[in-house]
Amino acid sequence: MEWIERLNDAIKYIEENVVNDVDLDEVAKIACCSTYHFQRMFSYMADIPLSEYIRRRKMSLAAVDLQSGNCKVIEVGLKYGYDSPTAFNRAFKNVHGITPSSAKASGVRLKAYPPISFRITIKGDCEMNYKIEKKEAFRIVGISSPLEKEIEKNFEIVPAMWGKAATDGTIPKLATLMDGMPKGLLGVSSCNEREDWRYYIAVASNGPISDALEEYTIPATTWAIFEGEGTNESIQVLEKRIVTEWLPTSGYEYGNAPDIEVYINPDPQNAKYEVWIPVVRKEKP
Repeated sequence: MEWIERLNDAIKYIEENVVNDVDLDEVAKIACCSTYHFQRMFSYMADIPLSEYIRRRKMSLAAVDLQSGNCKVIEVGLKYGYDSPTAFNRAFKNVHGITPSSAKASGVRLKAYPPISFRITIKGDCEMNYKIEKKEAFRIVGISSPLEKEIEKNFEIVPAMWGKAATDGTIPKLATLMDGMPKGLLGVSSCNEREDWRYYIAVASNGPISDALEEYTIPATTWAIFEGEGTNESIQVLEKRIVTEWLPTSGYEYGNAPDIEVYINPDPQNAKYEVWIPVVRKEKP
């Protein structure tokens, strides 16, 4: 229950600061995890990205202010952090389907997005195969790209990286360098609080590399390792189940290390893979 209470405390902070620029780092600190992991957990549990949730809450409250008739459109836009009337108009219309000025009229149809609250729902209708293992630090080599702090912006960056690596010869080149564990093509999200966020397509390797590639050291940590198979899309389903079904009652919480996807058989229609989640045991109260 403590884990769910932290998430709800984070939502309370968002509500108290929604008229300002919500500090995502502070939200994550309240939930006792990294900014990346909080956004990931939130999107899986709420089925909406955190930044979009905040926008919807702002626009819900903005509609109430406009309906009161006491505020000008530009004043309401500024209240909710929009210095540009055009940007406020766009954001409001994306949520409500009408302009802010139209929302001041009587009888118009508006949308309400109430604050989210989290609770544990016990499912257990489908097994999950996993193991907990402590691993020493290991080196990976490959290519990388910077990631955005709002994780939904990376939904275009990462697939584009994979598409380019599949067509320019990078993936076959990496396969020849693979000589360490884990065996497989790796997708590594390095999103801790000490370094700039980056995504790596890589392999575990101890040998020399060319100038076209780069190296990164995965720190020693304890991993929850989950097995999966199916289409490449099914890995997203597994990751959602880890966050929403396994993690809340596991006795563990996110550790400060990268997330790793291990593609053992990368065939898009017959994939075999593992999801490595860094974990630490929860401290007993």
